Amino acid sequence: METILFLSHTEQDGTLSRASLEALAAARGLADGTKGQLVVGVFGEQTAPAAAQLAGSGAKRALAVTSADLAAARYASDAAAAEALARAAGATVVVAPANSRLSRVLAGVSHRLGGKVDTHATAVGAPDGAPTVTRWFYRQRMEATLRRSARPWFVTVEAGTQPAFRGEGAAPALEAVTLALTDDQRRTKVIGFRAPEAQAQTIRPDAKLLFVAGAGWTKKQADGKPHLDQAEQLILGFIGKAKASLGSSKSMTDLATEGHGVMNFMTHLNQVGQTGSTPRHAKGLATCCHGEEPHVVGWRFINERRAVNLDPNCGWARGKADVVYVADAFAVMEKVNALLSRS
Repeated sequence: METILFLSHTEQDGTLSRASLEALAAARGLADGTKGQLVVGVFGEQTAPAAAQLAGSGAKRALAVTSADLAAARYASDAAAAEALARAAGATVVVAPANSRLSRVLAGVSHRLGGKVDTHATAVGAPDGAPTVTRWFYRQRMEATLRRSARPWFVTVEAGTQPAFRGEGAAPALEAVTLALTDDQRRTKVIGFRAPEAQAQTIRPDAKLLFVAGAGWTKKQADGKPHLDQAEQLILGFIGKAKASLGSSKSMTDLATEGHGVMNFMTHLNQVGQTGSTPRHAKGLATCCHGEEPHVVGWRFINERRAVNLDPNCGWARGKADVVYVADAFAVMEKVNALLSRS
């Protein structure tokens, strides 16, 4: 019988993030499909607040490693906590969210336990009673179904692919798991955090809307001149007012290397397309982007796609967007920003 361990760290306030609750839903479904038992395991500086979110999960055991040493991400301590929870649970399959903190350590933990790891799963199930993982390859163009005989099998679940678990009922009692760290494992110190100013933040994975800017924003407009300053103001104005996330086409991020004018805030981190970037926002709005295959391959997980383009025969109009507005993006976004300012 499979023992499915849901594994996650807690946030600074001791709760579980949405990505963690999505992984919990996947782990619960896997336990039901394999007729195995579900064990939940959390670690962090605080873990008690997470207990309420685990209510109604059907877990046979609820394990927790609670330590001030786990307040911040650190490979040595995080790996030790994950290993301790996996051993205490006797886990054969470990399901965790594919966030930066856990993705950093789980390959090492699986090696310590003699297991295997698969990352960025988009589906976890057991259609015929055996654990099965689905994920994408080759820049999101190929979907594969994976099975492994090796145990323990560690699987990280991509955020936005599962419904988040909602706890109901009484919180389970957390069973403490001891964590003994050496001085060497505490050697790395977190001395602070650096983050961009709120108005400079353009990448927001949890935003409901992804706004994608194409290279058309930098081209000559109706008066025969480019208007980069105006484009920057319109885009940043919308991103700030709508609290949207900013994406771009590859051609936009490549302009700097080609000697063309570029927007100061646009980097390769904003690129959506052939890099394999797969945003999972509820809605997407593409502007000044022609909608050919390299631009839309990363959009396949966006639920509702709309585009603004002056060309009625662009790629978006050929079945790659739900709605296409044939209009000047400058005029459209100026009007949209004005409406947002009033609300």
